[in-house]
Amino acid sequence: MKLEQLTITSLAVLADGLDNPKGLSFGLDGSLYVAEAGTGGDGACVPSPSGQGDLCYGVSGAITQIENGIAKRVITGLPSLAFPDGTGAAGPHDIKFDVTGKPYVLIGYATNPALRDTVLGKTDIGKIITTNLSNNTWNIVGDIVNYELTKNSKSSQCEVVSNPLSFCIDQETIVLVDAGANDLISVKLDGSDLKVIAALPNQILTNPIFPGSNSQNFDRGHVPPPSAYHDAPKVQMEIQSVPTGVVKGPDGAYYVCEFTGFPFPEGGAKIYRIGADGQPTVYADGFTQLIDLTFDAEGNLYALQHMNSSGWKGNPDGSLIKIAPDGTCTTLLSGNGLESPTALTIGADNAFYVINRGGRPGVGQILRIEYADTLKPAVG
Repeated sequence: MKLEQLTITSLAVLADGLDNPKGLSFGLDGSLYVAEAGTGGDGACVPSPSGQGDLCYGVSGAITQIENGIAKRVITGLPSLAFPDGTGAAGPHDIKFDVTGKPYVLIGYATNPALRDTVLGKTDIGKIITTNLSNNTWNIVGDIVNYELTKNSKSSQCEVVSNPLSFCIDQETIVLVDAGANDLISVKLDGSDLKVIAALPNQILTNPIFPGSNSQNFDRGHVPPPSAYHDAPKVQMEIQSVPTGVVKGPDGAYYVCEFTGFPFPEGGAKIYRIGADGQPTVYADGFTQLIDLTFDAEGNLYALQHMNSSGWKGNPDGSLIKIAPDGTCTTLLSGNGLESPTALTIGADNAFYVINRGGRPGVGQILRIEYADTLKPAVG
């Protein structure tokens, strides 16, 4: 990929102080809505799949509206899991609107689905809901975590993990990625016909690079404790895809980006195209820890790197990358204030709207980034 020196005509912080913001979308009213995963709480706890401690339950998740430069929480009390310090959060992960303007929210989970009901009790975590933004109420559309536990076939040699992370709405269908189960799921807007439509493949790493056993713990939500690996790397190891973003392309196919599993190989993340046959094919590769995707009206795909280097290295710099229809990749912005971004969209004003510092409590931001090179509005 090449670094294109574009002129930034505007880079503004629209909101800050957000708690683990994960997803964003414009409503029909022109406001920008942000899903905040929250900071967990002092309720029951479940073990983190990273092995770095327990995630504790609370109702600190929220949906925030940004209108005319003012941010306010319009939905509060949504379920949330996090470490006691508020990091590693799972909760409201994404928000999208259907053609009528009705909002749908995807609530993540991030660990073994068998523990949800038995340990946490009655909760809407791990479900898709539709909300009423005017009275702080919501209704359940689908239970993704329960589906992964009871319906989706899994290898008997690995523990089931479910973490619904991101979605798009394709006419009357929600299409979402489960970063824990490594699959693409569809469900109708009325909650019917819940099914897996594609499985994302694992990959084999050769001579993978690990952090040293004495390395600093930068990201315990994703990185296992040093006791789980050794200074001497394995010759080969298999890692999961960890799909993080999905968007419908102008050709009608779904495009899915992957974060990759630990140790997050630099250049090892791919973007897959998934057509009607449900078979993933590589559309573009050579990325690191991808977190979100969006198309513009000219068929250019924009990919967001959560971090440019393996997360355990502790450098939060991320990148915004343009992939042209002919496959040419251009890095539009790398670092320079772009830190651990988690989501992006293109507004009606043709600017990028990006969640910045999205994996930490109290410091999340919404950035508006505009270039002299005018963009076309997003499709889908």
